[in-house]
Amino acid sequence: MIQAQNINHIGIAVRSLEDQRTFYEGVLGARFEGAEEVSDQGVRVAFYVLGTSGHEVRLELLEPTKADSPIAKYIEKNGEGMHHVAYTVTDIESRLRELRDAGIRLIDETPRKGAHGAKIAFLHPKASNGVLTELCEPAHAHA
Repeated sequence: MIQAQNINHIGIAVRSLEDQRTFYEGVLGARFEGAEEVSDQGVRVAFYVLGTSGHEVRLELLEPTKADSPIAKYIEKNGEGMHHVAYTVTDIESRLRELRDAGIRLIDETPRKGAHGAKIAFLHPKASNGVLTELCEPAHAHA
């Protein structure tokens, strides 16, 4: 069982982080939290926050940094748009072990490093009704 605590963020694939700022900041009124590169995934990410204290929603925009990165391939096949939903979990290793033991199809059997030092892992979309699902254990949860 995932035992999700909340939705951590919604991932959106984009060709250019800079080209999206006008929409997310100017049209939606989202607050820019910052950007960073996750080199082992070939992506640069920017986080935006919408909502009021206690009711925030985070959006993670993903820009490919390499032509052969998973995000570049996704955009080539599907165009820009929603990519995944990420759920906050604790003890991600146990969650992955339980899912694997239950026969749930995983992309990642062990966590990898995500943005902000989080541990992340993905379930295969076929295991979650066509939605790419990310498990995210924030760095402060295992610090």
